[in-house]
Amino acid sequence: MQRLFIRSVWLKAHLYVALSAGLFFAIIGLSGSLSIYRADIDALLNPELIVTNPKGQYQTLDKIFTAIKLAHPHKTGSWTLEMPLSSNGVITAWFEKPSETFFEFYAPLMVSVNPYTADVITNRFWGSTFTTWLLNLHTQLNMDKFGWNFVGILGFLLSISCLTGLYLWWPGLKTIKDTFRFRANNGIMLLAFDIHRWLGIFSAWVLLTLSSTGFLLSYPSILESFTGSSGMEHGQTGRTITSTAIPNNHPTGLSAATFVAQGPFPKAELRRITTPNGDTGVYRINLRQQSEVNHRHPYTTVWVDRWSGQIKEIRNPNQFTKGEVFTTWIWPLHTGEALGPSGRVLWFFSGISLFVLYVSGLLRYLCKKRIVRDRPINYTNLKQFGYQLSVSSKKAGASVFNNSIKLLKKLLPHIRLICSKSLNFISQQIKN
Repeated sequence: MQRLFIRSVWLKAHLYVALSAGLFFAIIGLSGSLSIYRADIDALLNPELIVTNPKGQYQTLDKIFTAIKLAHPHKTGSWTLEMPLSSNGVITAWFEKPSETFFEFYAPLMVSVNPYTADVITNRFWGSTFTTWLLNLHTQLNMDKFGWNFVGILGFLLSISCLTGLYLWWPGLKTIKDTFRFRANNGIMLLAFDIHRWLGIFSAWVLLTLSSTGFLLSYPSILESFTGSSGMEHGQTGRTITSTAIPNNHPTGLSAATFVAQGPFPKAELRRITTPNGDTGVYRINLRQQSEVNHRHPYTTVWVDRWSGQIKEIRNPNQFTKGEVFTTWIWPLHTGEALGPSGRVLWFFSGISLFVLYVSGLLRYLCKKRIVRDRPINYTNLKQFGYQLSVSSKKAGASVFNNSIKLLKKLLPHIRLICSKSLNFISQQIKN
């Protein structure tokens, strides 16, 4: 009797979490899955971001930065140059607070530069492109700071949903075989329920990892308290290094500063270089050592004085404490970056599974409430439909794909407007 009562409590917890947050889980899962490949999607939608026939050496960082400054002469302050991850990629220069989007939560200017010619290719703002809008949807539901915190809470609720789902699935050793049955001929509702159980048990472990790391990324102070680390928030250093040298007429350039920074780490890969801000500013150079799991945002950092050309401070991940090492894994583990190409594929389908779990679970609930009716599955019609679809697909070929991409580009502004208004409405309802 007590066991039935406990199971009833867990069932209600699982149900209430799903009904209240399931739609948000689905949105975050779908947007997160697509964001795993956002660089590839961005290149597909903007082919100018791919350098065709890359040959020769990169232009010097000083020449590239000069081209950026000529294109944006009024953008005074610190810039961050992000190096490409492949030979046909572009350099992205970031300006954190441009006047055009100064009052927005996060909308830096992104300048794409051909590293072989130092030509400026595009000038875009974060949030104005499909992939950055999609990532904003995933991280904050396009609701700025409130959305950022809300997504963190959703990560915690998703962990509860996964744990309660695992408890409800476990039947005991004697009847475990029955839980793996797949009733494909007993109607849509039983099929949806079996899909929900199968998908849940195989994706729960990944979803627990994603939800817990997502929660910690939304609330980095909790992570820092737990690990005893500081200044380890994604993209931050937690340090303010200033120049004590006297300004002179021979400041150290970007190329020279990078050369100095790579002295302690000769085999490290240059990832980012942030230019000084004001007379007391210094270069901050991010390198990636082979032992680091972070590819885009490594933790190896060297600060170089602009006026003296000397190293001011070094941050070496090989000297991190166990808590700091744990912290370095959170971001690449959440994005799948730490697991390689196969891990990213697994993460992609796990995000998609959140949408399938929501739909299949909702169907089961609506059927129990007699809002929708069960019905048999006509496999003959499905087979015929599949055959017709395959024939049509072969005839359409590549033209369908190209037309779809063109149509998507035209619809993106309208889709973004609709989603923005919908999320604003939801935000107002939540606040009220």
